[in-house]
Amino acid sequence: MPQSRLKVPPTKNTLLKLKKQEAFLEEGHDLLERKRELLTRLVYERLDEYRQLRAQAEEALAHAWRCLGISHLRLGSRGIRQAALGAEPALRVDILPRRALGVEYPSVASECLPLKPVGLLGTDTSFDTTRASLAETAVLLARLAEVETALYRLLEEQRKAQKRVNALKYNIIPRYRRTIHFIRSALEEEERNTLFQIKMLRERGEV
Repeated sequence: MPQSRLKVPPTKNTLLKLKKQEAFLEEGHDLLERKRELLTRLVYERLDEYRQLRAQAEEALAHAWRCLGISHLRLGSRGIRQAALGAEPALRVDILPRRALGVEYPSVASECLPLKPVGLLGTDTSFDTTRASLAETAVLLARLAEVETALYRLLEEQRKAQKRVNALKYNIIPRYRRTIHFIRSALEEEERNTLFQIKMLRERGEV
């Protein structure tokens, strides 16, 4: 259970310090709340993109698998392995860091390269079709991996921001307010007692 008040002396200096700190905390709460809203918006945008890319990637994978099956029927496992040994890369991938709202995630740029002949006998067009299909699928998968990683990290940051907002709103700021109210009440009570004592002393002096 959190303490209902801060353990501080009930003085005027303490009251002034706590009021400044409360204003600072409220400003921090507002900034975190805006960050949380922006992160939530980014999460939903990335979620829509992720769903579209996932559907496209699943369709591309199914097509690439069919092409590979045809090549396997025509060339056999040994023929595909030999042809693959002589094939140059059909895909280029560049990975760079990217940052949004303090969240860093990899930015993946990929593209298909022009297919070059493998220079081996015994291959047919199905092998090149399979290579092209697999390269196109890899481009989609690279993009999907970027979006999925960004979505995961944005979600984590959004959860952290939400947790901090809740802590400030329901725990820290209320404790400061209760402490400020307590100190203000204590100082007012002390002032009333002082005024009462002064009044009593004056009345005794007049007797």
